[in-house]
Amino acid sequence: MLDAVPTPPAAVFRRRRAAVAARLGSRRALVFAGGPRGRNYPANVYPYRCGSHFLYLVGTPLPDAVLLLAGERSELFVMPPDASDALWHGEVADFAELARLTGIERVRPLPEFYEEILKHGAHHLATLPSLDPHTCARQRACLDRRWPDDVTPGVGSLDAVDLELADAMIAARLCHDDHALAAIRTALEATTAGHLAGMAATRPGILEHEVRAAIEREFTSRGTECAYNSIVTVHGEVLHNNSYHRCLEAGDLVLADAGAESRGWASDVTRTWPVSGVFSPTQRALYDVVLAANEAAIAMVRPGVRYRDVHIEASRVLARGLVDCGIFRGDPDGLVERGVHAMLFPHGVGHLLGLDVHDMEDLGDRAGYAPGRSRSQQFGRGFLRLDRDLCAGMVVTIEPGLYLVDAILRDETLCGPFFRDGSIDRGRLAQFADVRGIRIEDDVLCTPTGPVVLSAAIPKAADQVCALVGTR
Repeated sequence: MLDAVPTPPAAVFRRRRAAVAARLGSRRALVFAGGPRGRNYPANVYPYRCGSHFLYLVGTPLPDAVLLLAGERSELFVMPPDASDALWHGEVADFAELARLTGIERVRPLPEFYEEILKHGAHHLATLPSLDPHTCARQRACLDRRWPDDVTPGVGSLDAVDLELADAMIAARLCHDDHALAAIRTALEATTAGHLAGMAATRPGILEHEVRAAIEREFTSRGTECAYNSIVTVHGEVLHNNSYHRCLEAGDLVLADAGAESRGWASDVTRTWPVSGVFSPTQRALYDVVLAANEAAIAMVRPGVRYRDVHIEASRVLARGLVDCGIFRGDPDGLVERGVHAMLFPHGVGHLLGLDVHDMEDLGDRAGYAPGRSRSQQFGRGFLRLDRDLCAGMVVTIEPGLYLVDAILRDETLCGPFFRDGSIDRGRLAQFADVRGIRIEDDVLCTPTGPVVLSAAIPKAADQVCALVGTR
């Protein structure tokens, strides 16, 4: 649903288009909305999600539409209404109404797009559909292009990877305007209600999908949607666990990674809580370590700070806590330098958040990594999705975690050396077997004066979380 927050005025999208066009100079560019896909026959489609670049610049989800950016002027090509649309889909906006909503003066039928591009060409953010208007008038644009950093765009080539346009979109979308932040806050209102409902619904003997249903009901009832497939599981060591069939038992921990989306703008929050409403001593010890890492990393979110350093700080706090618990041995800084911490914290501390829950990752590391920076080859640190200097207006996630992943702990090449040299105490680690996975994730706005935790209304202190479990 798109009614959860008022539509921004057309002037907002004119400013966004102007910012991207200014970076392109006299070059023309295409941005595709994409179209619905049939599930098993053409009229039975998967839920439509408009392309994020298009949504950022136009604001209205228009299946199969194409935006042509050309200097100070833009043109919008849309599918002309079919005679049967009113019967099956209700009345649709005419071209004049679309012009008013989007601030794009010239709205044209999509078949004219093919002739226009054949004559003049343009850069693009997606693979072009076939240019035969007679056979492919309704063909969808493909939005799964890869974006290597070492490809030189072929000017005028319709199938070239257009890095210049990608860079213009990245520059525009890295830092959010007030209207984007308002939509993210609206999404987080639903997300807050969802997590509170999930905690309240939790009790021994129910299934994971019942907790998931309690969370997602709050999203739907507020006119929002899931920003991604919710993770609601007692097997939190499986980082992207999308199965919900297991029974919750006393002594289990529920890891819930769920976020709502409002007008395409996403939220992304994780909380972990005990099924019985009480942490065991070992669960509480590791929970407090993860919470300390979460809070230390959040404190670093301010302009000019390199996000990789935020990740390293979270890793140090985790390593220090694991030394205090007797699981790790040695100097925390040295343990992090050698990658020992990654045996229990194998992913990056977070990512950009915006119109995509992992914002602009369709553009690959070109969006997440500043020019001249590349992914580490070290296990764990190599999964860091963001290595840019933070600036005011960025929204990032901060999501440290600890996981006992059998595949990692049994890997003689990966983890074996750290058991053998005593960096990890295998016997002490075994005493924490009632912890499968703990993650605590917040959405954080970088401001000139420091971090603002947009998800602060969702409790994360251990005692506060426990007090909410099973209260429904």
